[in-house]
Amino acid sequence: MRARYRVPLSLAAAGAAGLVYAAGFEARSFRLRRVTVPVLPSGMRPLRVLQVSDIHMVGGQRKKQRWLRSLAGLRPDFVINTGDNLSDPEGVPEALDALGPLMEFPGAYVFGSNDYYGPALRNPARYVVEKLQGRHGLNGNPPAKNVVHNPWEDLRDTFDAAGWLDLTNTRGTLKIEGVSVELTGLDDPHIKRDRYAEVAGGPSSSADFSMGVVHAPYLRVLDAFTADRYPLILAGHTHGGQLCIPFYGALVTNCDLDTDRVKGLSTHTAEGHTSYLHVSAGCGTNRYTPVRFACPPEATLLTLVGRE
Repeated sequence: MRARYRVPLSLAAAGAAGLVYAAGFEARSFRLRRVTVPVLPSGMRPLRVLQVSDIHMVGGQRKKQRWLRSLAGLRPDFVINTGDNLSDPEGVPEALDALGPLMEFPGAYVFGSNDYYGPALRNPARYVVEKLQGRHGLNGNPPAKNVVHNPWEDLRDTFDAAGWLDLTNTRGTLKIEGVSVELTGLDDPHIKRDRYAEVAGGPSSSADFSMGVVHAPYLRVLDAFTADRYPLILAGHTHGGQLCIPFYGALVTNCDLDTDRVKGLSTHTAEGHTSYLHVSAGCGTNRYTPVRFACPPEATLLTLVGRE
C-alpha cells in the first residue's frame, strides 16, 4: 500500500517545492540583461537605452520598487517604457515611486492592456488552449466585459510632466547630446488599439536614428515596422513565457509571435527588409499568477552601436 502512493506523493512534493521557488524566489530575482545592437549609422556615438517593461506593480512590492529605482545608477542616455506598469488599480503611487529616478532621464512610453484595465483571475492553462486555437487577446476573442478601469491617466500625466514622450499611435523625437532620435510608437495591439496607418511612412530623413516602440509584438505590427525599414523595434508583453521548461523554453508568448523569439534580441523580416527586435521578458507578473519559472524578471540595457 505504501509503495502505491510513493510516486504520487513525491510528485506532489516536487510540485509544491517548484511553486514555492517560482513564487518565493524567482519572481523576485531581478536581473539586468545587457545587449549590444549594431543599428546606428556609421560614425555615430553609441547610445545606451534602458528598457523597462511589464512592471505589473501591486501595492507592497518594496523589493521591486527598490530594484527599479536602482536602475538609475546605470545612467542611460534615455529610457523606453514598453507598458503594463500596473496589476492593481491602487498601484499607481508605487509604480511612479519606482520609476521616479528614471524620469530624470529623457524617455518615452507606450501603454499595455494592463495599464488601462485591472487584472482578472484566469486559469494559466487557457493561454496554451488559446494558442492551439489561434486566439490571442482581443485578436480573435470576444471583447472584455465588466472590466476594472485603471487610473492610467495618472501615469500618463506624470510621465508627460517629466518630459517623457507619449508614443500612443504617434511619433516623437528625443535630442541626446545633439543626436536626433526619432521614436515611432503604437498603442497596444493586444486589445486592438494600434493604428499603424497614423504613423506609416518609415523613418524621417531629418532624424539621425529611428526606432519602433510597441507593447505587444504582434506579427502585423512587426511586419509594418520592418517593411517601413525601422532598424530596431522594442516590445514587451510576453513575460518571456513566464512559466518555462528548463532546456526547452517557453510554451506560449500570449500573442502570435513564435516562442523562439519570446524574449531577448532577434530579427524580423518582412517585404525583403530585416529589423532587429528586442522583446523584454519584463519584471513583473499578473497579480493572480505571481510566479515565474526558468524565466527571471528583468530589465534591459541596450547599447546601440554602429552597423557592422
